[in-house]
Amino acid sequence: MGNDYKEGKEQAVKVFNTLSRKKEEFKPLVPGQISMYVCGPTVYNYIHIGNARSVIAFDTIRRYFEYRGYKVKYVSNFTDVDDKMINEARAENTTVPKLAERYINAYLEDTEALNVEPATLHPRATHEIKEIIAFVKELIAKGYAYEVDGDVYYRAKKFADYGKLSDQNIAQLEEGASEHINDTEQQRKEDPIDFALWKAQKEPDEIAWDSPWGKGRPGWHIECSVMSTKYLGDTIDIHGGGQDLEFPHHENEIAQSEAKTGKKFVNYWLHNGFVTVGKDQEKMSKSLHNFVTVHDIIKEVDPQVLRFFMASVQYRRQINYSEDNLKQAQVILERFKNTLTNINYRLEDDTASQEDAALKQAVAQTKLKFEQAMDDDFNVQNALTAIYELLPVVNANTNLANVDKTELKQFKKLLCQWLNIFGIDCDKLVATKASAEDEQIDALVKKRDEARKNKDWATSDQIREQLKKMGITIQDTPQGTRWTRD
Repeated sequence: MGNDYKEGKEQAVKVFNTLSRKKEEFKPLVPGQISMYVCGPTVYNYIHIGNARSVIAFDTIRRYFEYRGYKVKYVSNFTDVDDKMINEARAENTTVPKLAERYINAYLEDTEALNVEPATLHPRATHEIKEIIAFVKELIAKGYAYEVDGDVYYRAKKFADYGKLSDQNIAQLEEGASEHINDTEQQRKEDPIDFALWKAQKEPDEIAWDSPWGKGRPGWHIECSVMSTKYLGDTIDIHGGGQDLEFPHHENEIAQSEAKTGKKFVNYWLHNGFVTVGKDQEKMSKSLHNFVTVHDIIKEVDPQVLRFFMASVQYRRQINYSEDNLKQAQVILERFKNTLTNINYRLEDDTASQEDAALKQAVAQTKLKFEQAMDDDFNVQNALTAIYELLPVVNANTNLANVDKTELKQFKKLLCQWLNIFGIDCDKLVATKASAEDEQIDALVKKRDEARKNKDWATSDQIREQLKKMGITIQDTPQGTRWTRD
């Protein structure tokens, strides 16, 4: 952990609140503790890179809060019943529960490979049916909902602030909604913008539960209101999810929750940017059939590289997924690995430690810059830049005859804490198997060492130039020859 939280100490973290459309200083409901709810996947398929963006973005945010000393209660749900799941179960000739179980397990496996910290709780919609029915009954009793032939709808217009999160006008919402619903549904609803809380069973093979309104199942929006308030309280600190959930999902959550409790639902709304693909930077989604699943890609790409690539862009920014960008992430991780290897090499040798005030000051300054950047709405690009700028200084220091082992050890500890925020484990990073190119480089370095031993300077220089063209810098140190990528 980083700085321990001290009661009364003002925390400097600022977050961009979608509700206010501005950065606000983060102040939790309970000092030193954070309640955080992030919308999870609908489990009818493997998660794609777009889904993983949200998972990784909020895992990174959570990890930074924990680095800052906060205790985070993190709840992320599974939507394990809806139209998509019913249709997919029919297509696969299976049941909704069996389909859900398969893809929940796949999600947990894929996110574990990406080193995503497990949620404090992973509630499922189908495990909360009793609570969902009770919630809907209360909304009906308060006049915010009405039943029509087994369906229950929410009266959106009755909620005074409807549209406040997505900053939309009621008239525009009505016009847009009327274009997307059929005549039958139009006749059933009091208003086009009303949305379903409970859906009546339409076909005998549809999964359904008994309710006061007949057999049916919950609507999509109600489940998150129920699970977040049940497990985190009527008012929570942070609610997160993708930008595409702002409307209608999160807008509807606010309307439902605040109508029931009479309290503010969420203090800080955080939304992550999309993942795009191709030259046209088209949004990645299942509906556009342009998605790549995490399940498939981690068979070809080191999960550490994918994780770092996704985490190294500020959460509100758009990410363009490409092989070139993945390769760039791999190069940067290689630099971190080289620095850690250099530090380990010097910490384990038998030379004396020599205090280095300049290095100590540089490390302290980097820590300050890193935290200032992350405190500014998790500006990971600036935070990483602060670390990058220190790496050459540290690497040069490891080449000295005597090094400040105390400060190198301190920097290594900090670097591993910082990388952990991005989901990178130092031990795993250093232990990453050498590539075929690494083995080729090692062989060339060994050949050069032999040439130098034999005073064959021409061969030695030739190999150095060959390595230089490969982007490799040779370091001749008192402790032996080492190489790093430029």
